[in-house]
Amino acid sequence: MTRRALVTGASSGIGEATARALRASGWDVVAVARRADRLEALEAETGAVAFAADLTSPADVEALTAWLEETGPLHAFVQVAGGARGTDRVEDGKPDDWQWMFDVNVLSTQRLVAAVLPLLRRAATGGGHADTVFVTSTAAQTAYPGGGGYNAAKAAEAMIAHALRLELNGEPIRVVEVAPGMVYTEEFTLNRLGGDRNAAEKVYQDVEAPLTADDVADVIAYALNAPGHVNLDLITMRPVAQSAQHLLARGPLRPRD
Repeated sequence: MTRRALVTGASSGIGEATARALRASGWDVVAVARRADRLEALEAETGAVAFAADLTSPADVEALTAWLEETGPLHAFVQVAGGARGTDRVEDGKPDDWQWMFDVNVLSTQRLVAAVLPLLRRAATGGGHADTVFVTSTAAQTAYPGGGGYNAAKAAEAMIAHALRLELNGEPIRVVEVAPGMVYTEEFTLNRLGGDRNAAEKVYQDVEAPLTADDVADVIAYALNAPGHVNLDLITMRPVAQSAQHLLARGPLRPRD
């Protein structure tokens, strides 16, 4: 039986790459994001089924859940949707930015978990298993100056995954967290910096081989395609040039003389 996954944030970046990777490994995919035009292009290219929704809207989540119930079993939920706004110090933080980050990273995640868990349980009945995957960030693990709002939001999302794993003990539902470090995507840093393309490019300047969306998607696909009794609780991944959140090499990587 072909397994079906719900992938959020699928209009760009890691979400789009995950939808492609799962389709390439034989999954049926429901690709969810707000931008219908991008989803339709992804559907035409890959066969992933597009469903446009704003996941901060309870009504949209209810509509998505009802549609999923009508159209077949759901075996996996991959929560990629999220984002960052601003690089202000905590004392200078804008409450609207912090509210947005909690809405898209934390509250949407909780809302979706509550909505899809009954579907995942149904799919796992009779000897099968189901999966949840949460794409958080190394920002959930280590604070850095200017990252307070994003640190807080991603740490809260990570705690959802950690608590959920304990709450689902005894059920055949895996809970996987993937925490990437520096990933070069077309939109994440650009959006965080208010559309300032020059500033966004400087973040990655002279960094040899930052992670790509495809790198993260490959790890997600590996976790989902692993044998059903194997749970990868937490996968922290960084480019080699980023030894820690605060330690980033710029320039060519080379052995010491």
